[in-house]
Amino acid sequence: MSSAARALCLSLLLPAAFVPTANAAGAWSVAPSGGGRPSFYAEGAPGTVQQDTVSVTNPGGEPLTVTLAGTGVPIAFAERSVRIPARTRAEVPFTVTVPLGTAPGDRSGRIVARAGDDPAQTVPLLLRVTGPELSALTVEHVRVHAEGITYELVNRGTTTLAPTLAVRVDGVFGRLLDRAPRPLDVDLPPGSRTELTEPWPDRPAIDAVDVRLTVTAAGGARDTAEAAARFVPWGGVMAVAGALAAMGALFVVRRPRRRGADDGDAEPAGRQPELTGAGT
Repeated sequence: MSSAARALCLSLLLPAAFVPTANAAGAWSVAPSGGGRPSFYAEGAPGTVQQDTVSVTNPGGEPLTVTLAGTGVPIAFAERSVRIPARTRAEVPFTVTVPLGTAPGDRSGRIVARAGDDPAQTVPLLLRVTGPELSALTVEHVRVHAEGITYELVNRGTTTLAPTLAVRVDGVFGRLLDRAPRPLDVDLPPGSRTELTEPWPDRPAIDAVDVRLTVTAAGGARDTAEAAARFVPWGGVMAVAGALAAMGALFVVRRPRRRGADDGDAEPAGRQPELTGAGT
């Protein structure tokens, strides 16, 4: 395609003398423009727009209206609905946009053409997104729950990651958990976030622990996150507290009043009355 202007308008309809031989009388067809290509190919960095042209051929004796659509990748046609006279070929420009933030790699799409009740015809399109490959991830929101250790993995790079996890937990009296790196059953596409749980069925009933998670992946991706947790058997604590409160209620300290020599109802000088919580 020579210029962007050509991608914004419908090309001239070509007479039947230049139409390729159809595979059957009256059968219409769709193919990459120029011939010799079984499929479309586009390549570019995120944010760029690639251009190409699709040919729709009508070898029959009646006009034909064909509707075009794209799947899999962002495709925009100069005309989505094209009316093609008999024994004529239409050249329809289209653009493929590479979205910003798209990770490098291949994306598959298709151009789909439909005409009336005829079966749809498709042409494959391969989009290759270029750019630097970066492996990066973070481990976030580490928490300890009854079911285990939950955390979130975030792919901060431009490549799909297959991470591995190592776990270490230290308690007051030494190491409680030391799991060597092992692969996680998850693939992280670029920009994705997923929450996972590491089982810990034999955690202590009472302890103060420090949890350390280390996640690595190919390409040098690595991150470590830590969290602290305190295990307290609140049911037992509340039971003991209740028992102590009940026992305390049974004992009331009561000091007798001392009567003075001159005044049988007066307290000695310098003394204050004590509150015992019980009346006489």
